[in-house]
Amino acid sequence: METQQARIDKWLWAARLFKTRSMAATACKNGRVQIGNRAVKPSYMLKNGDVVQVRKPPVTFSYKVLQCIEQRVGAKLIPEVYENVTDSSQYELLEMNRISGFVNRARGTGRPTKKERRALDAFIDEDDGLFDGEEFDF
Repeated sequence: METQQARIDKWLWAARLFKTRSMAATACKNGRVQIGNRAVKPSYMLKNGDVVQVRKPPVTFSYKVLQCIEQRVGAKLIPEVYENVTDSSQYELLEMNRISGFVNRARGTGRPTKKERRALDAFIDEDDGLFDGEEFDF
């Protein structure tokens, strides 16, 4: 089952780093998969010992290839396929991003968040004496 080389898109899928092979291929095409700080195409032939860097914003994960596989394996066998060599600073960045509560949504689009709704309610309910139920004739 183990071979000397495997296509990078098949390996990413087989190693369960991406849910589908097409998602892995798309990540390669968009330059999110690198080997030796060089973006690779989906057809790149991976070898044992290569270090694959996968950028899933805001973090770049790094994996050392232990086995070149093209058939998907069970989750229990993943430690035999790759070794996670991601720098601890990347995990700190991920944690900081999670704590900050940043939502990837353009301001003003979609439903307001709870915080935005409360700010809007406070703005509307503000009693500044300008609109005391008077009718305006323009």
